[in-house]
Amino acid sequence: MTSHRKGLLFGLTAYLLWGLFPLYWPLLEPAGAVEILANRIVWSLAVVAAILLVLRRHSWIRPLLADRRRVAILALAAATIALNWGLYIYGVNSGRVVETSLGYFINPLVTIVFGVVLLHEALRGWQWAAVGLGAVAVVVLTVDYGHPPWIALTLAFSFATYGLIKKTLGMDPLESLAAETTLLFVPALVLLVGINLASNATMVNQGAGHFALLASTGVVTAVPLLCFGAAAIRVPLVWLGLMQYLTPTMQFAIGVGLYNEPMPTSRWIGFALVWSALALIAVEGFVFHRRSALSALEPLVE
Repeated sequence: MTSHRKGLLFGLTAYLLWGLFPLYWPLLEPAGAVEILANRIVWSLAVVAAILLVLRRHSWIRPLLADRRRVAILALAAATIALNWGLYIYGVNSGRVVETSLGYFINPLVTIVFGVVLLHEALRGWQWAAVGLGAVAVVVLTVDYGHPPWIALTLAFSFATYGLIKKTLGMDPLESLAAETTLLFVPALVLLVGINLASNATMVNQGAGHFALLASTGVVTAVPLLCFGAAAIRVPLVWLGLMQYLTPTMQFAIGVGLYNEPMPTSRWIGFALVWSALALIAVEGFVFHRRSALSALEPLVE
């Protein structure tokens, strides 16, 4: 199997696993979103630490600790991803799978806006049209819900912020996750102790099976991330960008088809506008990169 095909397989595995998350988090009930989040942080750290130990990858730790600015940026990344994880778990387990999927559909549009506002990037015509469609979609969905889709918007903005921070850091995904979960470990542990003292914890009083499911959050977090990392070094970003829509599409299908969440006509219109915006981005990106590739070949042909 070629490196490119392996990359596609790793990428598809990552996005398929992420797409199945709405089926996984309800299995952890009756644990609440806060308890699940705390367990996810603790067990994720255990898993990535074990992997790094096996791989003997520890040379990055000392230089990182000596760089206070980088540690501060990692702390911000950790807080942002904790917000994203916690809100996503809450959204799924409170019966709002469709709205959580909307967040990850909107995310590429928010990333584009961040690029313009924060990185002073120039948008091409179709990209402006896509952002405009996304804005109209949010207005339509606000009217439909009777309030802005806060869960979707917070998920979109938090993950876009996390991506921006990660781009600034340029760290290996596994090492970055290890650092972020280390920074979150003490708060997560305090949360678990507090929940136990309040007699609201489920991990110690719901049997071994429930405990094993909570412990599995570490593996569930690390495996798709490792697959994504393996894909990123083998597959062009254009392909990864197209594959990323697989995850919210699966989540949307689960919310509507399996959990029977309501989808009135106005909500379908809002989602259709978002999907149209994403289609514009995908087509524009493909055409732009194809033209760039052909332009790069022209001097060779001459």
